[in-house]
Amino acid sequence: VQLVESGGGLVQAGGSLRLSCAASGFTVDSYTIGWFRQAPGNVREAVSVIRSSNRNSDGRIYYADAVKGRFTISRDIAKNTVYLQMNSLKPEESAVYYCAASRVIVVVTSSGEYDHWGQGTQVTVSL
Repeated sequence: VQLVESGGGLVQAGGSLRLSCAASGFTVDSYTIGWFRQAPGNVREAVSVIRSSNRNSDGRIYYADAVKGRFTISRDIAKNTVYLQMNSLKPEESAVYYCAASRVIVVVTSSGEYDHWGQGTQVTVSL
C-alpha cells in the first residue's frame, strides 16, 4: 500500500491549489481517505475525509469547519486518486499536507485511525 501526494507549492493568499493523492496497492473507494495538515509546532489535524463508498457505505464527506465552502475533496476511481481542491487559501493554512488511508468504513478524523500515510506535500501561502 502506497500513497503519494503532489500538487503543493507556494501560492499567494486568496489563491488556489489542487493536491493529489495517488494510491497503489488498494482501491481508493475501498478505504476511507483523509487529508490532514500539520504546521510546525501544531498537531496534525484532519482537513477533509471521504468515506469508503463500497460495502454499502455512502461515500460520506467531512470538512473541518475552517475549510467548509473553500475546500473540496473528490475521488477518481479510474485514476485511483483522491484530490483536495483548495480555494481562497489563507497564510495560516501553510503546512505540510498529508493524505492517509483507513480501513474503518466511517468518517474518522483522528490520525490514529489511519493505517497508511503519504510522505506529505508542503503548502505555503504568502501574504
